[in-house]
This record gives sequence, structure tokens and C-alpha cells, in this order.
Amino acid sequence: MRLPAHVGADQFIYWKEGTPTRRLAPDVYVLPGVDRSIAIRSWKTWETGIVPSFALEVAGNDITKDYEDGPAEYADLGVSELVVFDPHVTPNSKTRVRWQVFRRIAKRGLVRVDVSQGDRVKSKVLKAWLRAVGTSDAVRVRIAEGAHGEVLFPTEAEAERAAKEAAEAEVARLRMVIERMKRSGG
Repeated sequence: MRLPAHVGADQFIYWKEGTPTRRLAPDVYVLPGVDRSIAIRSWKTWETGIVPSFALEVAGNDITKDYEDGPAEYADLGVSELVVFDPHVTPNSKTRVRWQVFRRIAKRGLVRVDVSQGDRVKSKVLKAWLRAVGTSDAVRVRIAEGAHGEVLFPTEAEAERAAKEAAEAEVARLRMVIERMKRSGG
């Protein structure tokens, strides 16, 4: 059984009542147990007691902010898992890494548990893989399934295309059945 969860992006999340400077705007976040249909302009954790279970940050030009400051703030927020994805990694990069995964570990807080230049990392919170796809000019993150993240979860357009192709194949199959029946006199 899956619990409801709200997936959002780029809204401020505040976690210290009376301290509006203690806020983050994750590129993507998951609020467990929150109805996905509600509109969120900002989220105040002290009103609900709910903090994001997952956050994804896409690194920009300021790697100090994304590599050092961000993880410390997410630790203070109480997020269970933070993934930092850097689309600006080049083959010769000495200072940038494609993926960093941080997880909350009892008595240790939010700890970096994985660093990878590969094309995918596993999210324990999402129970899925995050994969970098596309060209170096247009790399993006996709969710993948399977033992090693080999199956990309379809986008809405891909799912619609697959459904259309399946329907067309079924129509073609039924036409063949009807033709066979006509030829055999049935």
C-alpha cells in the first residue's frame, strides 16, 4: 500500500517559526502523507510537523552553495534523503561530481553516503533510481526502475504513445482474426 505524498518544486519550505531566513526551495521535494492535490505556495513545518522525506537539488554555478551550504541546511530541516545532481560535470572535472546522495542516519544526522560520476544513483526513499539522460548540452534527471535502474519510468507523453501503439496493434490483430474467419467461412 502506497501512502499519499505531495511532490512539489521550487516552493519555500520554512522550518524555524519566527525565523523567515531559515528556508529552502528544493528543486523537487516529497511531503509524505500530504494530499497530492493541494496547492502549496509555501510550507511551514511547525504547522503540520511534516518535513520532506526527499529533496533533489540541481547544482548551479555556485558549487559552495550546492555542495556545502545546501546539505547542512537540509540536515537542519530534517530531510530524510537529499540528492544533489550536477548537470555541469565534464569528463575532466576535478571539482564537480554528477551525484551526491545524503541520508539521515541515526545518531549521525544527514550523511553523504554516495558520490558518483555515473549515470544513476539509487534513492531509498523513492524506492527507485535517478538517472541522468540526454546529451551534455541537455542532461536531465529521470526516474528509473528495475534491479539496476535499467527501465525508465515513462513520461506522460511516452505513456500516451505506448497506449496508442498498443491500441493500434490490438486493432490490427483483430482485423487479422476477422480476415481468417472470413476465409475459413466462419
